[in-house]
Amino acid sequence: MEILVCVKRVPTVGGAITLTADRRAIDTKASGFTISPHEECAVEEAVRLVERFGGSVTVATLGPAAAEEQLRACLALGASAAVLLETEPGAEVGPIATAAALHAVATGGAMTGAAGPGAAAGGAGSGGPFDLLLLGNEASDTGDYQVGIRLAHLLGWPAATGIKALSVDEAGISASASRTYRGALETFALELPCVVTVKEGINLPRYPSLPGRLRAKRAAITRVPGPDRAPAQDVRMTSLRVPDAPKKQATVLGQGAGAVPALVDVLVELGVVS
Repeated sequence: MEILVCVKRVPTVGGAITLTADRRAIDTKASGFTISPHEECAVEEAVRLVERFGGSVTVATLGPAAAEEQLRACLALGASAAVLLETEPGAEVGPIATAAALHAVATGGAMTGAAGPGAAAGGAGSGGPFDLLLLGNEASDTGDYQVGIRLAHLLGWPAATGIKALSVDEAGISASASRTYRGALETFALELPCVVTVKEGINLPRYPSLPGRLRAKRAAITRVPGPDRAPAQDVRMTSLRVPDAPKKQATVLGQGAGAVPALVDVLVELGVVS
């Protein structure tokens, strides 16, 4: 089974978010970069499927040369090959252009003459080199929730989104994908090849092993020129705004024994006592 996992380089934000002076990006001077938690789970799910069925996992990302760091992190987790669709630093590429660029990888067009599954695999369905495409449900920085659906549309493949459980039949020709929606469990049957976007919690990603890290450090990454600009009809970001933090307010119920009746009332309101 040949699987393509699409990931994105996003800022690591663990505390207060600071914007750049033009309010068009997150200031990352004091932080690093990673991939979204959803995408980390997508890589883990792909590696598990390949451990079961055989084949290989290819990871692809659209971004600057520095995104090689995130691809090597995925290789350390068990991916077999990596493709970097390289853009200029700071280039704004929306979901339409991103999906189009990843479509070239998914069909093998972007990897013509390159080593790896995209050059050698025969593929299923529409003749592409991959049997399954996995993405995170949405990127943790933009949250636009579009690339997976747009990519499936370009490929003409069935798609399932927001997936928290995924299985492939023993013959490797169909998949079952489940998600929870408004308290109900929805399960979809999809013929391979297909596109699935997964959510954090579908699995528990492994930690990279030392041999995996060393292998990833030496691995060759296929570099392909990415789009230099987004098409005119693509989604464009105008500005960012950090929402105001919710205000915390404390209420003094009283002092000593005089505060007991008010405390009881609060406990009754919360359902702690009746």
